[in-house]
Amino acid sequence: MAMPVAAMSRLAWRNLWRNYRRTVIMLLAIALGVWAMIFMTALMRGMVDDMVQQGIVALPGHVQVHAEAYRDDPSITHSLPAPGKAMLEVLESRQVIAWSSRIKVPAMISSEYENRGISLLGIDPEGELALGFDPDDIVAGQFLTDAGDGGVVIGRKLAERLETRLGKRVVVMSQDPGNTIADRGFRIVGIFKAELENREETIVYAGRDVVQAMLRVGNDVSEIAVLGHDYRTPEKLAADLGDAAAGFEVLSWLELDPYLSTMMKVMDGFVLVWMVVIFLALSFGLVNTLMMAIFERVREIGLMRALGMRPSAIVYEILVESLMLLALGLLLGNVLAVSTIIPLKSGIDVSVVAEGMEMMGASSMLYPVLQWPDVLLANAVVIVLGILTSLLPAWRASQYRPVEALARN
Repeated sequence: MAMPVAAMSRLAWRNLWRNYRRTVIMLLAIALGVWAMIFMTALMRGMVDDMVQQGIVALPGHVQVHAEAYRDDPSITHSLPAPGKAMLEVLESRQVIAWSSRIKVPAMISSEYENRGISLLGIDPEGELALGFDPDDIVAGQFLTDAGDGGVVIGRKLAERLETRLGKRVVVMSQDPGNTIADRGFRIVGIFKAELENREETIVYAGRDVVQAMLRVGNDVSEIAVLGHDYRTPEKLAADLGDAAAGFEVLSWLELDPYLSTMMKVMDGFVLVWMVVIFLALSFGLVNTLMMAIFERVREIGLMRALGMRPSAIVYEILVESLMLLALGLLLGNVLAVSTIIPLKSGIDVSVVAEGMEMMGASSMLYPVLQWPDVLLANAVVIVLGILTSLLPAWRASQYRPVEALARN
């Protein structure tokens, strides 16, 4: 006997609410499971994205150009000339948002009380701002005005270590290409904050032209940093720059920071595993709910079989019942997840574990990232695994022999 789809759906819906308490409990379990999938995935996405963004700001840029030996020995002896015509064509193309050439060398900074090892950055302030430096991070004084600015900008933590403050003079020492000491006095014109305290303690900004003159390197620079449109796909930009910068090392951030690139790749696999594990825990409850519903309706199932309903129709009816339960749970779970994540877009303060977050390269503010592919994946996992889980109760119901089922009390 074949039943119309509408009639089968009505029958499944009525059977679903025969024991409404059990159904409501299962609905809440599915909804909470879906919420956990989406919410925790959004938190993990936010943490990984923050780690990547912090890493890109620290590099900076999506692609960098260096002399071949610079990364093994980041001294001024391994520098490169200003970009040539071929490289400028790529740097000024539409795939590049901003770029800047920088001096980056190890140095020593000394105040009247203390001295510290640092990374001295000779920058063009306009280019540095375009690469991602936030002017709001300046907590005292101002940022450098141009590449010829004679001041320095240091981090809050470094100012504490040196026991110095805004307006005070410091001495910066490094080595020139002849391996002789090059030093210069600077006045502190600005103090910056950073999400990661390590940057506050090790980074010192100075004008690029001033640092070039101090180190006696002419127009040579240590690196060229390039910012593209999408940090997830920097390979094409790196390849184009590599063709234009023959003889130099051109690497994307994926290669410059393999830890972060691995984290981003692992995240996609983790999302799927996390969702499957969550729903496997829920599947036991779903199987139990459907099996109990079947045991309560053994005589009814036997009667339908006696009237001519085929086993396949019994399976279909149970699967429709399961699909309705899953659909309601998904609806509730999705609404709960979205309504929870959206108010937290401004960030979650996790400063209580700030040191641990900094060790992983993340900031003390966690910003959940809701990606619709993750929501669709969560829904797909629930539906697919839910239907597979429902096959056992459905098959069990279809195997009842009419005479034995009708004889049950």
